[in-house]
Amino acid sequence: MTRVSPRTNVLAVANQKGGVAKTTTVASLGAALVELGSRVLIVDLDPQASLTFSLGVDPEDVELSAHHVLTKGVDPSEVILETEDGVDLLPATIELARAEADLLTRTGREHVVKTALEELEDRPEGSYDWILLDCPPSLGILTVAALTAARAVLIPLQCETLSHRGVGQLLDTVHDVRRFTNRRLQVWGVLPTLYDGRTNHSRAVLERISQDYDLDVLEPPIPKSIRFAEAPAVGRSILSTSRRHRGADAYREVAANLTAKVR
Repeated sequence: MTRVSPRTNVLAVANQKGGVAKTTTVASLGAALVELGSRVLIVDLDPQASLTFSLGVDPEDVELSAHHVLTKGVDPSEVILETEDGVDLLPATIELARAEADLLTRTGREHVVKTALEELEDRPEGSYDWILLDCPPSLGILTVAALTAARAVLIPLQCETLSHRGVGQLLDTVHDVRRFTNRRLQVWGVLPTLYDGRTNHSRAVLERISQDYDLDVLEPPIPKSIRFAEAPAVGRSILSTSRRHRGADAYREVAANLTAKVR
């Protein structure tokens, strides 16, 4: 378990629409970055704790979680867990659902995630190369706090007509964050998920997103596959359960592209 430094790439993965493979993206991208030799921390900011469960940690067995870090001032180093996929995990539990209310009247609430990550700076073991923030499916305080802490935001987007309707709202939130709490926040673009390249519909959705919102579309798109649903059942990412699957390879390529981008 390592610390954050100015060289750490903090990436928020956000989309207020559920069912877009956001959590799958965080778990798979984190594992792919580890394969490339990076030291990775992933932070579960979703009260549903799907990311925590998908990496082999039962939220009901977690005594200290992101809730305690963000609202009780617990040192995050006391909460971080190691996983079999090689990433470190700051887990979530259903208690995180109370965080929105707990933080509502707190001064500086937008900075709670950033402050928590900064508390890792004095750890002696070295720096994280990447910290991936799994945002909840909303545009509430936790998402704003994640964007305030991040260098950039990545938007997973299901390749269906209705899935892009909330992108404009997310970009409005990003604009506000840039104005008030994080001027350096970048939008790295849209990552197409649940993609079926055999259909004109999927390709048309991507073209419309690029045109309507002037966003980069990250390559390659993540294919639709039942393998993604099977992996969390054994508490691992698809890179471990189906190493040679095209979905695993797609995330490896995305990870390599992001690594090249920051270099």
